[in-house]
Amino acid sequence: MKSSKRRLQALTEGSDGLPNYLKMEDSETSIPPVFRSRLHDLFSQIEKEFDLLYTENLNLQEKIDILSEKLERESYVGDRQNLDYIEFETAGKNSKGKLTQSNSQKVKASHKLRVQTSKIVSSFKAPTYNCQLVREFTGHKDGIWDVTSARPGQALIGTASADHTACVWSVEWGKCLLQYTGHQGSVNSIRFHPTRDIALTSSGDNTAHVWQAAVNWDLPRGQSSEEELEGGGEESLGEGGDRPEVLRTPLNELGGHLGVVVAADWLTGGDHVITASWDRTANLYDVETGDCLQVLTGHDHELTHASAHHSSRLVVTASRDTTFRLWDFREPIHSVSVFQGHTESVTSAVFTREDKVVSGSDDRSVKVWDVRNMRSALATIRSDSSVNRVGVSSGGLIAIPHDNRQVRLFDLQGQRLARLPRSSRQGHRRMVTSVAWAEDTLSSINFFSCGFDRRILGWSIQPSKEN
Repeated sequence: MKSSKRRLQALTEGSDGLPNYLKMEDSETSIPPVFRSRLHDLFSQIEKEFDLLYTENLNLQEKIDILSEKLERESYVGDRQNLDYIEFETAGKNSKGKLTQSNSQKVKASHKLRVQTSKIVSSFKAPTYNCQLVREFTGHKDGIWDVTSARPGQALIGTASADHTACVWSVEWGKCLLQYTGHQGSVNSIRFHPTRDIALTSSGDNTAHVWQAAVNWDLPRGQSSEEELEGGGEESLGEGGDRPEVLRTPLNELGGHLGVVVAADWLTGGDHVITASWDRTANLYDVETGDCLQVLTGHDHELTHASAHHSSRLVVTASRDTTFRLWDFREPIHSVSVFQGHTESVTSAVFTREDKVVSGSDDRSVKVWDVRNMRSALATIRSDSSVNRVGVSSGGLIAIPHDNRQVRLFDLQGQRLARLPRSSRQGHRRMVTSVAWAEDTLSSINFFSCGFDRRILGWSIQPSKEN
């Protein structure tokens, strides 16, 4: 519930953190200028006090994380020792009839049994991964809602921010090459077309936009992205060729929703688009004409996410009604299946390459489902914080971003594989909102995370040599 309130607040406030009604002109509000000035002062005091509390909370959280990691390590070692002890005691009971054996033979037998037990435990140990922070992308002036990678062969990522902009970045240079400013509200999601140089964004202005995402690769490489975007306005993007290209006009504007559009995605082939909105509906659009082909109804509360299958005309929509729905457009008349298994808002649901669905929720769990069997989840992953937009790699690695600034990796069976480093120099300083895997092997960076600290982090996640 708390995380939902935070998301609602971020999407309804302006980039300066003040409620929109406080920024209206005098002619549009009944608040006298004197009282409005007083309100501004009060909000400034509240913000300062909140920053102090937030800093103290971060320090306490760091200490808790260190203690939790220590406890996990001790528990793991303890479990292995207990397993060896239990196996040895069991073997001893089975050997009670052989009282004529010498003590030396018993010692040898117990030593051999311990070695065998260690081998058994090692065989069940999950593979480990090395997670290293490689590059930081900065420049957005408000929290970042979404990050996505371009198709293989293009070392690009896209980001969607509450500062009303979407950016296309060079992974190699760490630079913003293109900034889209066509939306009038928070940009909540971004997806690249599967075959063309165009992008799709959803926004708090109740629309989704399709826009040209071809970038200028000849931009200078020396200047940092933070310098380019300093100030957030066109005048501060740099002089001459040093600034990224700014795009304001979409190729197509997809309207029709009566509320915030929180997510949008391309259906396979890229001819159609699915959108999810706070008006409790999902819309299917024709990209070329911009026409709304179908309005998908059935959710009881606001939608939180929508995602399309990579090769079939299947779509999943997630909602605050604790369910997600599977929509099948492979036949002229679409069908729908309802998946129930969470107890709070479902924050995201995405397909895997194995025709499974991975769902995350504010109930602090992630579940793996088979699309052919919606009765029960194949695996359930429990955590200690609300889950935001999960990402699944082509190899079946689940990345889970949390409200508590953590990012954890699991496999599709629910085994924990790794946790991304998080310290004063690495990791996010506020909640992690979204993650994305890059399937492009041309770069050393294959994973990205973004959050409300206004930063995008590029990571190298590789199997350990021990595997």
